[in-house]
Formats: sequence, structure tokens, C-alpha cells
Amino acid sequence: LFVVLTPDDSSRHGGRVRGFPHERGNWATHVYLPYVAQEEFLELLQLLVSRARTYVPSLAAVEEFHLSLSQCVVLRYHWIEPFVRSLRERLAAFHRFFCVADQVKVYTNQNKTRTFIGLEVSAGRFQLLELVSEVDGVLEEFDLPTFYKDPSFHISLAWCVGDLSGRLEGQCLRELQDIVDGFEESAFLLRIHWEQIRCKSGNKYFSFPLR
Repeated sequence: LFVVLTPDDSSRHGGRVRGFPHERGNWATHVYLPYVAQEEFLELLQLLVSRARTYVPSLAAVEEFHLSLSQCVVLRYHWIEPFVRSLRERLAAFHRFFCVADQVKVYTNQNKTRTFIGLEVSAGRFQLLELVSEVDGVLEEFDLPTFYKDPSFHISLAWCVGDLSGRLEGQCLRELQDIVDGFEESAFLLRIHWEQIRCKSGNKYFSFPLR
């Protein structure tokens, strides 16, 4: 454990709807690869969001970036320590690697309450699937839902409330891809080196360095 945050405040989430009701003793848990954005990446993000807002004015830029290796699942408090221990054991053998995330794509969450613009991975998928296989193994130990069967690995860039995918796909998506393809630093920026995996459970963060 290395970070403890203040309690969650739903009023800070811009109208996003919880995927499941909050219950005392239930800890929302998520396994992911964290990405620390460089200044040039934030410049690219600003260009993309500015263009996309001409189609969907309510779009908000994401402030913290990651690539998911699990769905958001619910852990009971007393499961957190054995869950993290099992993750640490299964992920200990993995080495650092890179992937390329350079394909703009539009996503909605499962209940269609939110729409996202993301950068989909075009290289490095094999290593990501290997990681997901190990994370899925831990989830199965605790009888929790595993990751999607054919995942589209991506880093979310912006989001809005509701299903507005129809406005963002087609012409908007083509324009956003043109921005990425033409951005001077994109080939360097979007080749992302992963050095650690994280697990967030409630307000607790756990880190698993890659070798």
C-alpha cells in the first residue's frame, strides 16, 4: 500500500452513474497499467478534445490515464489483502514491455451511460493478453467477473454522459485520427513503455513493478 485518498465524493464526477450501488464493506476494485502523460501528450489531447467538442460540446478531458487489465469488480474488505497477494505472485515474472496506442476509437460503457474517446493499442496486444490471463486467474479464485473475451485495449482520453457515439463516429473519428497521424511527436509519444501494474481498491492503491 502506498497511497490513501480521501473518501469518494460522487458530486465531483460530473453526473457519471455508478456501475453498481455503494454498500458498506464493498470495495470497487480495478487492475490497470498507469500512464503518466508528458507535456506533448497533453498538447495532443487538447487538440483532439477541442476538435471533438465541435461535435459533442459536453466532452471532458480525462485527467488520469491508464490501460485497463480488468473490469471494475467488487471486493469485500477482508478479501483485499489475499487478492493483492495473489496478484503479486502471478505478476512477479512479467518483464517491462511497450505497446503502441495510436488508433482513435469511440467506446461506450456496458449500460450506455457514458461515451469515451480512446487510443486503441495497435502493437503489444500479445503481452497485454498474457497479463489479462493472469489477472483473470486471480479474479476466478475469488469468483469475480473476468475481463472481456475479446478486449479492445485502450487509453481513454475524453468522456461525456450518455450514449453519444453516433455523433463521434464517422467524420469526427476520421478528423481525430488525422490529428494523431499528423502530430509531430506522435510516433514517439504513443509508443508507451509500461513499468508497473496497479490495483486500486476503494481508496487504496497497490503497485506491482514489472521486472
